[in-house]
Amino acid sequence: MATDVLTDRALNRALLARQLLLDRVDRPVADAVADVVGVQAQEPQNPYVGLWSRLTAFDPAVLSQALVDRQVVRIVVMRGTIHLVTADDALVLRPLAQPVLDGEMARHRDHAPKLAGLDLAPVMAFAEPFLAEQPRTGPQLRAALADEFPDLDAPALGLACRNLLALVQVPPRGLFRRGGPVTLTTAQAWLGRPLDPAPDLDAVVLRYLRAFGPATPADVSTWSRLTGMREVIDRLAPHVRTQTDEHGRTLYDVPDGLLPDPDTPASPRFLPEYDNVLLSHGDRRRVVTDEIKAVITPDDRPPKGWLLVDGFLRGTWSHTEPDDHGRSTLTVPVSGRITKKAAAAIEAEGRRLLKVLTPEATERDVRVLPGSDA
Repeated sequence: MATDVLTDRALNRALLARQLLLDRVDRPVADAVADVVGVQAQEPQNPYVGLWSRLTAFDPAVLSQALVDRQVVRIVVMRGTIHLVTADDALVLRPLAQPVLDGEMARHRDHAPKLAGLDLAPVMAFAEPFLAEQPRTGPQLRAALADEFPDLDAPALGLACRNLLALVQVPPRGLFRRGGPVTLTTAQAWLGRPLDPAPDLDAVVLRYLRAFGPATPADVSTWSRLTGMREVIDRLAPHVRTQTDEHGRTLYDVPDGLLPDPDTPASPRFLPEYDNVLLSHGDRRRVVTDEIKAVITPDDRPPKGWLLVDGFLRGTWSHTEPDDHGRSTLTVPVSGRITKKAAAAIEAEGRRLLKVLTPEATERDVRVLPGSDA
C-alpha cells in the first residue's frame, strides 16, 4: 500500500512487517539475521527471544549451532554495541563501524588520557596475532599486554584492542542457556576471511531502509551512530522514493519497501530488553506513543524485556525459573487498560514464550497486570 502521507500507525505496520514482527516467517536463522541487519546481542540471551518472536517453529538449539558453526557471530558493529550478525555481514559492518569506535576511544573518561599521543601500532602488531592464535579472555589479554608493554596502562591498551581490532566473542558465550566469560579472537581468524577492504556504506544504508524504513537521515544515524547520513541519502536519490509523515518530515525508502495496510492486525510480541525495533529511529513514535513515553520508554531497561500490543510498546515482562513444584511464572505489567481479548492473546503468547525459556517447567503461569477491561 503506497500513500503520500504516512501516519505513525502506517509506519508502525511497515516496521513490524520489515522486522518480521507482523507475521512470523518460516526462514533459516542466518537469513532472518541478515534480513533485519543484525540482532542486538549485548545481553547474550537476547537474540533467542528476539528471533523466537520473528520466526515460526524457532528452535534455540539451531541458533546455538549456527554460532558454533560460525554462520553467525557476536561482534561490535552498529552504535559500538555487540550484535549477532551473519559471517558475511561481520566482515562488512565492522569496518564501517570504525569511526564510532574511534570516537568512543577518544572520549573514554578513564582510558582516553592514557592513550592520548600513544603510537598504538606496536600494540596492535602484538595483540592481533596473540588473539588470532587462539581465543583469549579479557584478563588474559590484559596480562599479556602488561608483560609486553610494562610502561603502559594495560586496561587502556585492552580498550584500544577492543576498538581497533575486529574481535568476535566466541562460544560458549552466547549459546542458549549457557554462560561463559567474554573470550575473544579476531574475525579474520574465526571466519578464515579478511575484512572487506572497501565496504559499501550506500548499500548498507539501503539495507537499513529496507529493514527499518521509511526513515529520515537522522534515523539512519541513530541506528548506526555514524554521521553524514544526509550526504549518503542524497547520493542514493536515484534509488529511493520519498514520502512524508504526518509530522511533516520527509522520509526515504527503497522503492519496493513493504507498506502494509495500517489496519492490519498485529498480535502481541515479546521483545528482549535490547531490540533494534525500539532503538533504530531518532523519532520512535512509530512504535512508542507519547502517552507510553511518559510512563515507560525503551531507554529504561526492563527486568527482561518489552511487550508490544497492537504493534506499540505497552509493557514489560519478566519470568521466574521453575520453583520446587515445577511452576514458572511470566509477569507482564501493562500500561493502561486493555481488552479481555488482548489480555487473552498476551497470555497465550506468554505461555508459548515460557515453553521456550523454561522447557523443564511442568506448569506455566502468565500474569498480565494491572488487568483487563471489557
